Amino acid sequence: MTHPRDVVFPAGRQALYERNRYSPAIRSNGFLFVSGQVGSKDDGSPEPELETQVRRAFDNLNAVLQAAGCTFEDVVDVTLFVVDPEVTLDIVWKVLPDYWGEAPYPTLTGMGVTWLYGFQFEIKVIAQLPV
Repeated sequence: MTHPRDVVFPAGRQALYERNRYSPAIRSNGFLFVSGQVGSKDDGSPEPELETQVRRAFDNLNAVLQAAGCTFEDVVDVTLFVVDPEVTLDIVWKVLPDYWGEAPYPTLTGMGVTWLYGFQFEIKVIAQLPV
């Protein structure tokens, strides 16, 4: 028996996700699986400056979490994708504490990648839905 996907859409971004043919997040079995979030402006184009792009990615992530009734405190697993990490990772690590919260921290997997559709940073998370 199949179950319909319980999709979460942040305010004002549904057209962007429909155009790109994926769900921003799916609720399933007490968890929220969030698609990778990038530092895109409302029209989908990348923020040109890396630090601003990373902050916008976290803001976009927080909008998805909020639409599901979550915060970053509910995040249990994080995957980061970073283009050219030898050059960009210091800037990413500078921004993380502003969004990450206090210990205990979520699990983290980071990957250096060669291409992110014009972006330099992407964050994907799994969060525990509030009871």
